[in-house]
Amino acid sequence: MTATADHKPHILERRTVARSRLFNIEEIDLRFSNGAERTFERLGGNGKGIGAVMIVAMPDPEHVLLIREYAAGFEDYTLTLPKGVIDEGEDMVTAANRELKEECGFGARRIEPLVELSLSPNYMRQRIQVMLARDLYEERLPGDEPEQLEVETHAIDSLPALLSREDFHEGRAIAALYIARDKLLNEI
Repeated sequence: MTATADHKPHILERRTVARSRLFNIEEIDLRFSNGAERTFERLGGNGKGIGAVMIVAMPDPEHVLLIREYAAGFEDYTLTLPKGVIDEGEDMVTAANRELKEECGFGARRIEPLVELSLSPNYMRQRIQVMLARDLYEERLPGDEPEQLEVETHAIDSLPALLSREDFHEGRAIAALYIARDKLLNEI
């Protein structure tokens, strides 16, 4: 552990400055070990759910399911992995299986955690649990999506081709696919 890790800044005050249906914006006043004080802002969740999952779903050992969904931040459809909130009372595996059924129309007999990822940790508290789902079977649950999602099957070894597409650019999904691919290669 480094000297800086031993002396995390002291939180002087934390306050919510804005709320929306999905997010809270917080200001955090910090005092660093050298006496410097700064106010940071971060985007947090609305308190509903206890985390999130992203699922690398494999219908067979060579392929992965991707979904095409509207991304309001980009005002366009993007290709990504199924994902969603872990509801109160759910564990990661249960949440991953539910989201997979809602978004792709499949459940999984085998689901295991791969890694926890963050997105822009200086500004967001969000972490997502990447789950590997195998031994899929057809089962659809109604979800909260405003429209039916398109589900596409892609070869796991075609990651370079996926990266060249304009509609596939979510960093967490890219990292998750490379991590899953490496795990699968190590199982051989």
